[in-house]
Amino acid sequence: MKKVIVINGRGGVGKDTLCEFAAKRYKVMNISSITPIKELAMQIGWDGAKDLRSRKFLSDLKQLTSEYNDYPNNYLLRKCREFEKSEYELLFVHIRESEQIAHFIETSGCGAVTLLIRRGEAGVYGNASDDNVENYSYDLVYQNDLPLEEAESDFVRFLEEKLEDR
Repeated sequence: MKKVIVINGRGGVGKDTLCEFAAKRYKVMNISSITPIKELAMQIGWDGAKDLRSRKFLSDLKQLTSEYNDYPNNYLLRKCREFEKSEYELLFVHIRESEQIAHFIETSGCGAVTLLIRRGEAGVYGNASDDNVENYSYDLVYQNDLPLEEAESDFVRFLEEKLEDR
């Protein structure tokens, strides 16, 4: 099985943990549209903080670079081509903005499946990237409310069942 999954969800819902669970069963590659933005932000003085001010800064910088030269999407497309030539089975593509999800799916041609992760009540972060994750029609939704010891097998089973048909 070789599948591309665009994964999204608000901060703190467990996306990275679920990807780690999947990596125990599959050969997993993880990429994020924010990675090249963080690299740019570090060059201009961002200290790696994850506070509200920093989250808004990264969101704004990502929006600017997307509009200027499609920088985040070009990064994702390069990484997607690497995945296609690799031995990895699953590629998790972390994208927050609904318009960038649609743009990546349209430009990648990789038949990506979209997955929203939810847990508990949604918080408000004060930036478009985090606060608008629900503004997309996802192919799959996973409710991550189980204790860790149960979530691992449940999520892997969810992936097996849902991806089998796609």
